[in-house]
Amino acid sequence: MKIAIAQLNPTIGDLPKNAQKILEAAQQAVAKGARLLLTPELSLCGYPPRDLLLNPSFVEAMSITLQQLARDLPPNLAVLVGTVEENLQAKKTGGKTLFNSIAWLEAGKVKQIFYKRLLPTYDVFDEHRYFEPGLQANYFTLDDINIGVTVCEDLWNDEEFWGKRSYTVNPIADLAILGVDLIVNLSASPYTLSKQRFREAMLSHSAVRFRQPIIYTNQVGGNDDLIFDGRSFALNRQGEIICRSRGFDTDLSIIEFDQEARDFKLGLIAPNCECEEEEIWQALVLGVRDYVRKCGFNQVVLGLSGGIDSSVVAAIATAALGKENVLGVLMPSPHSSDHSVTDALALAANLGIKTHTLPIGDLMQVYDKIFADLFADTEFGLAEENIQSRIRGNLLMAISNKFGHLLLSTGNKSEMAVGYCTLYGDMNGGLAVIADVPKTRVYALCRWLNRNGEIIPDNVLTKAPSAELKPGQVDQDSLPPYDILDDILQRLIQDHQSPAQIISAGHDAAVVDKVIKMVARAEFKRRQAPPGLKITDRAFGTGWRMPIASNWLAVKNVYQLRNMLTPSLALWND
Repeated sequence: MKIAIAQLNPTIGDLPKNAQKILEAAQQAVAKGARLLLTPELSLCGYPPRDLLLNPSFVEAMSITLQQLARDLPPNLAVLVGTVEENLQAKKTGGKTLFNSIAWLEAGKVKQIFYKRLLPTYDVFDEHRYFEPGLQANYFTLDDINIGVTVCEDLWNDEEFWGKRSYTVNPIADLAILGVDLIVNLSASPYTLSKQRFREAMLSHSAVRFRQPIIYTNQVGGNDDLIFDGRSFALNRQGEIICRSRGFDTDLSIIEFDQEARDFKLGLIAPNCECEEEEIWQALVLGVRDYVRKCGFNQVVLGLSGGIDSSVVAAIATAALGKENVLGVLMPSPHSSDHSVTDALALAANLGIKTHTLPIGDLMQVYDKIFADLFADTEFGLAEENIQSRIRGNLLMAISNKFGHLLLSTGNKSEMAVGYCTLYGDMNGGLAVIADVPKTRVYALCRWLNRNGEIIPDNVLTKAPSAELKPGQVDQDSLPPYDILDDILQRLIQDHQSPAQIISAGHDAAVVDKVIKMVARAEFKRRQAPPGLKITDRAFGTGWRMPIASNWLAVKNVYQLRNMLTPSLALWND
């Protein structure tokens, strides 16, 4: 039996277009001789639909669209479609009103519905908000082949692989006990760096442990801050990859199941990325392209400072949308160096994008005049520096409003972490392209981009980074060197290390203390930032839920807490 894996890029909420994509994939699958077509989790509405699921009319429209899709599909093709199903027992049991579901469509009908059993509630996931978990193993029989059905998280609870069990059941183990011939998984698994290698290792372990061939079908595309990388794949009973779909692109892969051998035959294996920089690049290009187009824009605008961050964002936007759809705006001030303009123009020439120059010196003088009395007898400082950034932010927003361009902000993760950015200034924008890319990684990405010739001007890579908001300013006037800063941030944000652990790793205690305070104090800025494309396990986005009004810095580690407690609690030291 030939099985088609449809790696689809849905638009959340666009039920007719998403159904049309499933129908077109079905027609292609039939042309290639497939008997079964797999589509991603919630393929009918797109993942994650979030609070659209709280709207009864949306749920009803999904049901109507599913029924129509069943009638439209080729009658001799079985299709698994991701959808939602109402929980008719919710009022009696007090459970959630919906199930995250898979519908088996065939011969014009909805033949069977399967429910997702494991519902993630961590990082960007919040499925317990909407769904009731399924309680039984899911499988169906097609042409005398018993096919186990799982949905995304259902595969992520192999206690042997993890060394623990996060849920009380393991759906793969339950299906193995039932003696199914193969397991299919319909997923919408968001991209993070190196996650594919982890997925393949995890499912390889499960395939070998349970002697089960597994097909993993993943969504592709950008939805808000989340990027889905696709890279669907199939493993045989020996845990070997025997088919893989393309990364960061729609695809339709065909895999054949040999009923006598009860295993898959070798299929086409698309290569994974050669390096992390290539992977990040493809993810960000896809994220920008889909965010811009799914939000109804065609063109983008950004400020070009001649610095490395705006340079790489311009390069990503150009790759995503085409050079004709990117406008770079230069806004030099009296504090700008000559190379900030020449480097920006050189970059624009390399990319072939349009530019416009708006000097802001006269505007700065107007602000100086307006504030002359109020700011009298005070020293030039942060307020005056930020005015420059806010002038630029206003100009860019005016261009965005006038011409309907989406404004891209260019701040990196290191700056966002410590608040080295200006609200209503350089933080203005509809999308923060590299908000999850640390500064040191930005440099690595640019060097990779230049591997076959100059795209980012060499001077951009070699000069000291600077906001140029006052004469002679460089970033290291306010921040530790970026290699030190990024390592501290990695340990603090990603690895959840304590101050003592970070210091014991070799970092200066005063520097660690300063960085942690900056991270805490910048929370109010991050809450007001545009959505940023997520490429790490711990991004400042949907999955970041830190309080703004807090004082968690009052206790820097557990040892200090113990010393603050009364003697009656000294037994904690035992």
